Amino acid sequence: MAKKSSAQAFRFYDNRQKYLAFVNTCNEKSAVARRAALELQQLRPQPPSLNLFDAGMGDGTVLARILRYAHSLHPTVPVVAVAKEISLEDVRLGLEKMPERFSEHPATVLVITNLNYTDAPRLALPDPQAEINWVEVRLKGDSAHAYGEQIEDMAPTLATAWQTHPSEKTGNPVYKLPSILVMYREDHKFLLDGVIPQAGRLPKHYDLILASQPWRARMSAQFKASKVLAPLTRALAPGGRLLAIQSAGRDPALEIIQKLWPGENPFQVDRHELLAALRAELGSETKDFQLDAKPDDQSLFHYEMRTLPSEISDRIGTSTLFAAWNAAVYVNQIEDERLEPVVNSGAYLKATQTVLQKHGGLWFNDEAFVVARKIK
Repeated sequence: MAKKSSAQAFRFYDNRQKYLAFVNTCNEKSAVARRAALELQQLRPQPPSLNLFDAGMGDGTVLARILRYAHSLHPTVPVVAVAKEISLEDVRLGLEKMPERFSEHPATVLVITNLNYTDAPRLALPDPQAEINWVEVRLKGDSAHAYGEQIEDMAPTLATAWQTHPSEKTGNPVYKLPSILVMYREDHKFLLDGVIPQAGRLPKHYDLILASQPWRARMSAQFKASKVLAPLTRALAPGGRLLAIQSAGRDPALEIIQKLWPGENPFQVDRHELLAALRAELGSETKDFQLDAKPDDQSLFHYEMRTLPSEISDRIGTSTLFAAWNAAVYVNQIEDERLEPVVNSGAYLKATQTVLQKHGGLWFNDEAFVVARKIK
């Protein structure tokens, strides 16, 4: 019975094959980074550092772009970037993108942790006596090549620190060892000494927090508010901004799904309901924040599957159909056991081709909202 319960609780976003195919055929990462850049423009960082928190680093594409843009805005300001990620594969992929960041912006402190949403912003567990695997890496040299070589040499350390096992309660992966990786350039330790997180010295609150697709769509608004949004909101510095992004549906991808499962709509909890749940969760603290849901024209943005114009014609190639189908079921979070009948019948190819030809391609809607801490 326990095995069945775990399968039912399987978190769709942990399917590596579908995830990798999706991120390599669609441009959501760049669209999210562009949206986050608008929030970076609103910040007025205060000494001693600009503090960023990524509530789901993934493969590091978005974080690397945000750090790149932060450098363009504040080229001499120390940046402390804390990223939550439980997937060992994503930690490896994310770190591969960081050598150039340390090279261009030497005053960078990168922190990656597998702690949960409540504990990750504070880099601490509720029990102060609980043991945390704290790894500090001082990068030597002055080139991206040198930093990349040292990061590759960390593979055995990461393999130990980022081990997971399925939760007996939910089936979701949970860490075996609570771990925190702190990385910075050795030649900038003196300059960064006051902002480098250390065991027992918690980081201050954050200027920008990004929470992009941090939950399963079908979870309740109350769950999302209590387990994710509220802890992140409380971690904001005065003037800090939390940018939350989730899939919104009402797009050709959902149209494909509804041709096969009429009435299917995973996106029942919109930004208005989420903000209402967050207000209830914060209670009297709500007065310290701005929680406004903007209209659709300011909240919705879209991204698309990359295709050549010649690929969408009377006869669409099988590889394009497969890529579009994978992206549609990934974004709409359709479980594998529900896919088998429509895949075996071949109905999915016809549905996908019909929608692609109708719209001249495949695109998706995301919605964003911002929670800001007021400056007293």
